[in-house]
Amino acid sequence: MTVIPSAASLSGLHVLDRCREVVRPALVQAVGRLHPWVGEMAAYSFGWCEVGGTPVAASGGKGVRQALAVLGAEAAGGPTEAGTTAAVAVELVHAFSLLHDDIMDGDPDRRRRPTVWKAYGTGPAVLAGDALFALAVGTLAAAPGGAGAVRLLSVALGDLVHGQADDLLFAARPWTGPERVRPAEYRAMAEHKTGALLGCALALGAALGGAPPGTVAALDRAGRDLGVAFQIVDDVLGIWGDPAVTGKPVHGDLRERKKTFPVLAALDTPAAGRLAQLLQAGEDFGRTAALIEEAGGRSAALREARRRITVAEAALDAVPLETGAAGELRALLDFLVGREL
Repeated sequence: MTVIPSAASLSGLHVLDRCREVVRPALVQAVGRLHPWVGEMAAYSFGWCEVGGTPVAASGGKGVRQALAVLGAEAAGGPTEAGTTAAVAVELVHAFSLLHDDIMDGDPDRRRRPTVWKAYGTGPAVLAGDALFALAVGTLAAAPGGAGAVRLLSVALGDLVHGQADDLLFAARPWTGPERVRPAEYRAMAEHKTGALLGCALALGAALGGAPPGTVAALDRAGRDLGVAFQIVDDVLGIWGDPAVTGKPVHGDLRERKKTFPVLAALDTPAAGRLAQLLQAGEDFGRTAALIEEAGGRSAALREARRRITVAEAALDAVPLETGAAGELRALLDFLVGREL
């Protein structure tokens, strides 16, 4: 079957491509300032080379955060250069968080390649993550208005760590009973773990571009709500997504026993007992996925994602933004959640 991309998908992809082209030279230049070995690991994580440094055209991800930084600056009326600086910093932080996240989760693969810790070792991967974080802070500190930008990034990083800690603790909690993870707790975790950096990306470019505090705050709020929607859509794809598109095995999140939003929503229904037994057994993943859908977990997740995007759009509507960039930003929001909606 031939899949014809929608107009919204094509528009969103165009926005991502444009922003990647704008940011790539500055990002490559920044990584080039690292120690050669550490820089190689960073380049590997971005999909620019193989182990040993041989250049390769592997997928380096969608570039969502860097696109948000560029669009945040442009929508607030600032120069693209401010968005580029913010995009480099946020992309470095995102890469740092993924390197450490893969170690904490024990994930052997990312984007169909061995993760950095599997390719280079745990210690070197931790070092590379630390170097990327330091480089991100240095990039912002050296920019005009950098002190305020570093404060924004600091808040986002604190929230990211908070969310990561909650996510790790969720794994040890039971599927049912008074100690189970509630959907509201999950939403708070996702806003911290995923939304904080998306909000920071959108606000950072605007802040470096000289936008007023109210505009910066509104963009941060919109990015945080987008982050929750983005994470929930990822949860849906992690259970029902096409492996050829997602790069993950079918029912991958169920195999890893992740407490994702569709699962938690289904556990809040009369099907909780049967579902908990299947989740605990960890065997019949097709039947488990079907029961989650029958119990309304998938539809509840998609409703929550739609609701969060509506809230994000309301935050954008509340402040004056440049029409062209604001239109691209809304197209990107639609594309990111429309992967499953």
